[in-house]
Parts: sequence; C-alpha cells; structure tokens
Amino acid sequence: MEPLKFFRPENTAVSSRPSAEQLSSLIKTSLHYPESLSHPFHQKSLCLVPVTLLLSNCSKADVDVIVDLRHKATSPESLEVHGSFTWLGQTQYKLRLKSEEMHSLQLKACFVHTGVYNLGTPRVFAKLSDQVTVFETSQQNSMPALIIINNV
Repeated sequence: MEPLKFFRPENTAVSSRPSAEQLSSLIKTSLHYPESLSHPFHQKSLCLVPVTLLLSNCSKADVDVIVDLRHKATSPESLEVHGSFTWLGQTQYKLRLKSEEMHSLQLKACFVHTGVYNLGTPRVFAKLSDQVTVFETSQQNSMPALIIINNV
C-alpha cells in the first residue's frame, strides 16, 4: 500500500483587491441627537441642534474618509415631504482612521420651522489609505435619522 500524498495546487492566490461590497462597508456611521426638541420660534427664529456623527473603521487597515454635509440636489416634492434644514459650519471633513478606530464629529443642524426632518443626509466616502485610486467609494447609508422639531 502506498502512503497518501497531500499537495496544494499552485494557483490558490488570494485576491488582494477587496470587492466593491467590501469597499462600500469600510466605515459604519451613526448619528446621535435628541429624538425631539421643543423650541420657542416666536422668540428665536433659528433652532440649533447639536448632532454627533460617529465614524467607525470596520477594517484592519487605515482608511481615508471624506464626510460631505452638502445636501444632494433634491426634487421640490421631497423637500415638501421631508422639510429642509441646514448644517452649520464646515461642510466637508477629510480624515484618516486607523484600523478599527472610532472618531466623532460634532455637528450643528439649524431649523427655521417645526416639522419632522431626516438628519441622515451626510454622505461618507472612504478608501483604503494604501490604495492609489483617485476616488473614494461611497459608504452604505444607514437608516433615516428622524428628528421632530416642535414649537413651545
């Protein structure tokens, strides 16, 4: 009887390029804010709400991140349904997150009317820091982040 021979085929190269799905989930985001807020609009016309955007690097590599707070062009119909608000301050952030690092950005949302608003508008783009690509991959957006603004 002959002994068994074990061998590994030569073409078992592991793909070094992450898939598009992997690239679109490098960064997880979460927004922290009050669920509802009462504001005396008759005394102060602007209602400012502090919002924290938490960014989590889900990979074992360093990741370059761009956060864009500018609203995408939307149809007038969607503005009627969702309402419009403004992010105050800096509108774009560029940062590098180390492997499994978390980073929080302190933001301010400004409202001029009562209503229900979706704060889930920040767009997040990311790429592996050692990639030589000229573009970042859009990160999967989380669920809508609704806030209710009431008048006192």
